Amino acid sequence: MLALPGAEGWATPDGAEGRAPRILVVDDDSSNVRLLTRSLHRVGFSEVEGTTDPFQAFRLFCSFSPDLILLDLHMPGLDGMSLLEQVRAVTPPDAFLPILIITGDLRPEPRREALARGATDFLIKPFDPIEVVLRVRNILATRALHLMLQYQNRRLENRVAARTRELEQAQLEGLERLAVAAEFRDDTTGRHTIRVATLAATLAEALHLPAANVDLIRKAAPLHDVGKIGVPDQILLKPGALSLDEAQVMRTHATIGARILGGGRSMLMQMAERIARSHHERWDGTGYPDHLAGEAIPLEARVIAVADSFDALTHTRPYRTALPLERARKEIVAYQGRYYDPTVVEAFLALPEAQSIVG
Repeated sequence: MLALPGAEGWATPDGAEGRAPRILVVDDDSSNVRLLTRSLHRVGFSEVEGTTDPFQAFRLFCSFSPDLILLDLHMPGLDGMSLLEQVRAVTPPDAFLPILIITGDLRPEPRREALARGATDFLIKPFDPIEVVLRVRNILATRALHLMLQYQNRRLENRVAARTRELEQAQLEGLERLAVAAEFRDDTTGRHTIRVATLAATLAEALHLPAANVDLIRKAAPLHDVGKIGVPDQILLKPGALSLDEAQVMRTHATIGARILGGGRSMLMQMAERIARSHHERWDGTGYPDHLAGEAIPLEARVIAVADSFDALTHTRPYRTALPLERARKEIVAYQGRYYDPTVVEAFLALPEAQSIVG
């Protein structure tokens, strides 16, 4: 007698051995359901559910989550084609859920239609139990390989994602150190970049920017003045007003910063470059280095412009003592629509006092 192969060697979706494959049998003929169920049980397929009610079949499919469906094509009330459509409609496109059609209809048209709707294979009535088991085993072997491949792909994707996070973190740490190195040249506390980043992110949230954009602004903002690395100390640290020539040199920090950060592939580096270059542009077009005006100025640069100016006004610099908080706010308002984006200033003024200044 032929030894029928069974469920040995089945692998679960997470790659572990042991879970029995689940098989759902749907046929309006109860004798067919009993014969198929017994044949599968006999060779070790223990997780087999059967129903003769096609209207109950879909609910059973949803609760049982089978790995294979044996489906009668012609049933009263709800035929196999309709049930096949229901199942495919809720099955993810990348999932391989095999459906073995049971039919006595030898016409090519129904077979083609079933294949077009996603059927995997056919069993012809009256069927041979040995052939049933052989087909089920072969189909489930393919299903197991598919699940194993999905599992391996997920593992690989997780490893790539973890490595990407590590690289992003390393990049961020390097950028933070670069920002601190630049900041220590004219702010011995090194807190200016942190304060500007915090206020800029708060403004971005108040402007209802997407969370991802808020996070990028928070990370990119500390690099707004990185170009000061290229400005001589006698100009950067000069007490009092700069001469016209000195002011021109000071303004080069925007383009120097953009060159330092330029060419980056990540969204963070690209935003940091835009901020470094454009945070001294003015709403009315009188800023530098490109004399951009209005919404031609990148939004993140317009946000940084308000946060940077307010922080500079409220903290002592070599060329000026700190202003009281309320006077600094009035200074921002005085240049609303001239230097600063009116919408950003409105968001700034709406902030509680505790959020508009960071110690």
